[in-house]
Formats: sequence, structure tokens, C-alpha cells
Amino acid sequence: MSADSTFGPSALATPSNFITIIRVVVTPVLMYSVAEHGSTWFAFIIWMILASTDKVDGMLARHQGATRSGAFLDPLADKLMVFGLFAVLVARNEIWWLPVLVMAVRETWMSLYRSILGRKGISVPARPLGKAKTFVQVIVIGLVLIPGVYGTAKIEIGFLVWLATCLALVSGYFYYADGRVRNSA
Repeated sequence: MSADSTFGPSALATPSNFITIIRVVVTPVLMYSVAEHGSTWFAFIIWMILASTDKVDGMLARHQGATRSGAFLDPLADKLMVFGLFAVLVARNEIWWLPVLVMAVRETWMSLYRSILGRKGISVPARPLGKAKTFVQVIVIGLVLIPGVYGTAKIEIGFLVWLATCLALVSGYFYYADGRVRNSA
């Protein structure tokens, strides 16, 4: 624990975890709203707030002390947000299902791989490519949620979905390689 850490690794009730739990609770409400009403300014604003809280809770965790519960909850909240909204957008025929399926399989595989390595005490930290993938996913969803944008930018949004898919696959490969190196050390 660093000199400015407030919470130890086993802490549960932290400001960072509170923000993460809010993301988990609000995401299904947003999913329902988008499923029922489609793209609205309300949905876009809620999405942008949820997406920005990921950065806030990460900064809080680094400043006040990362926790095991936060390390588990934060990626779970991220996946629920992104793939929950992707699922709704696929169901509404606003995003093609194939790249979303590829990204979902990659996320599932990475979660299992990290879990297996974690049981051996091996951590595979986030990479810039993985963060870029998440950024592009957030932008895609945000663009689709802005009223009127999807109808005028289908090709651009489709390109960004495939860019996120490529980033997912490439970053997944590097995470796998990182894990193999750390596992053989």
C-alpha cells in the first residue's frame, strides 16, 4: 500500500467500488431505455456519464488503494456496459451481430485466460491497445445513441465497429503472449 493509500487490498466499501456498482445498476436501466425508445439524448448523456465514470473510479482506486473486489467488479461493469448496449443495438439492427460476437468471444476467452493465470498468481496488466479497443467501443455506442446520427453515418459506424473488433483481436493476442511469458518465468 502506498503512502497515500486509504484502503487495503481486501476493502469492499470504497468510493471506487461504489462508482462501479452504480455503473452495474444503471446499465440495465439504460439498456431498457434504448431497447424501448432507441437513440435519445437522454440515452446518450447517460452513456457518456457511465463511460466517464470508468476513468474516475480507476483514478480513485489508484489514489486510495486498489482492492481485489474492485479488480473483479470494474472489468465486470465494463463488459456489462459495453456488451449489454451492443446486444440491444444488435437486437435493434443498428449494429451487425458478427463483429459483436467476435468481440464477445474474445472477452470471454480473455476473462477465462486471466482467471487461469490469476490462480497461478500471474497478472496480465492492461495494454494501450486494449484501452484503445474499449475507447472505440464507447465511441461507437455513443454515436449510435445520438439521435439522427446512425441513419447518416452507417458506413462510418460500421467501420468503427470493425476497428474495435480488430483492436480486440490484436490486443487479445498480445495479452495471450504476455501471459505465456509471465507463466514461463
